[in-house]
Amino acid sequence: MVSSLLSLIVGTVVGLTQFRIKRLFAYSTISHVGFILLALSINSIESIQAFIFYLIQYSLSNLNLFIIIISIGFSLYYYTNDSDEFKGLSEKNNSPIQLISQLKGYFYINPVLALSLAITLFSFMGIPPLIGFFAKQMVLSAALDNGYVFISLVAILTSVVSAVYYLNIVKQIFFDKPDYKVNTEILETNMHATLISNSIKEKITFKENSLILSSYLTITISILTLMILLIMFIPNQLIKIAQILALIIFNI
Repeated sequence: MVSSLLSLIVGTVVGLTQFRIKRLFAYSTISHVGFILLALSINSIESIQAFIFYLIQYSLSNLNLFIIIISIGFSLYYYTNDSDEFKGLSEKNNSPIQLISQLKGYFYINPVLALSLAITLFSFMGIPPLIGFFAKQMVLSAALDNGYVFISLVAILTSVVSAVYYLNIVKQIFFDKPDYKVNTEILETNMHATLISNSIKEKITFKENSLILSSYLTITISILTLMILLIMFIPNQLIKIAQILALIIFNI
């Protein structure tokens, strides 16, 4: 129980001071681990069910988050950023998205990816009717039913506080002006490629606007985002899976 309390507080408070996106999500994970440990420490059928459901939803949301961040990096390949923060990054060629400020105004570059990222962040906050809300509700319900009132209040407060840094990302994406400008050198360049199919080679020439995200990325992001968004229409399936697994684990 103490480890759960520490995870909730440390992950939330330290996360408020982060400006690098990977570190922010690392401390966010520590905060979510606090909910997972809380469910495990109660050790009832209801809490084990909440633990399994929370683990499933967080895995889906976290996977979607990192795929979106990678896709955002790919989508900025023909933009330049003249801000001092971006120029000072030592590994900007290997990891294009390192700072939260690099997401400024991204809605004006790719609205669909920006909306998918916002939905995922809202799920992390526990905003209804997204999947993250149901997971936190199940954990808190199990804790209150077993008399853990104080730690439930701490979990609620840390969720509210952690919403600050999530909302800061959403604010920068949708309401700030982007620092990115289209690279004029790429706009004026003809790109060449060779297609090989059944031992037949064909050379093609194309412009930068012909390059789009891989269909594997877009389909994966679409499926995961819809699962996060539309869980309110199909909650019984995941809940039943979590319930069956909880009964199996609890009876072992």
